[in-house]
Amino acid sequence: MADRTALAEDLERARARFHRLLSSMSEDDWGKASRGTRWTNEELLFHMVFGYMLVARLLTLLRVFGRLPDVVGRGFARTLDAGTVPFHAVNYYGSCAAARYYHRGRMGAKMDRVIASLQRSLAHERDSDFLRGMHYPTRWDPFFQDYMTLEDVYRYPGRHFDFHERQISADNLG
Repeated sequence: MADRTALAEDLERARARFHRLLSSMSEDDWGKASRGTRWTNEELLFHMVFGYMLVARLLTLLRVFGRLPDVVGRGFARTLDAGTVPFHAVNYYGSCAAARYYHRGRMGAKMDRVIASLQRSLAHERDSDFLRGMHYPTRWDPFFQDYMTLEDVYRYPGRHFDFHERQISADNLG
């Protein structure tokens, strides 16, 4: 069975770490190119928040497709995988555009709201729901697995966060 306490601690760790990142960025750091992506540091930081925002949608999908026959979920995941090229374009340009609204002055508060929402959702999950899962498009994200359980979905944004945190190219990261 899933360890809710560990999952909640992972969410809180990311929230605290994100605020340390925000506070350690110099004015020059925000516009610097990140390491290994086409995003600036500011765009990448928003993308890291977006990973947590995405989980609410993934949970909804899991609640629906996790109750349907396996063949339906596999077909859905394959259909999404077929749209990988446009997905990557939307993922990139969407993060660029969204970072203009959820910029350095807003993204910390957005992260707080998203984490709080995920913590409330986690607290209300039934134990039996942690056994439920569905198929995901594995070509969309290196942290998507072919089949992910509810616990896997709650763990996903932390893996995504940790990966992208190493790509921030600031001088004095906190």
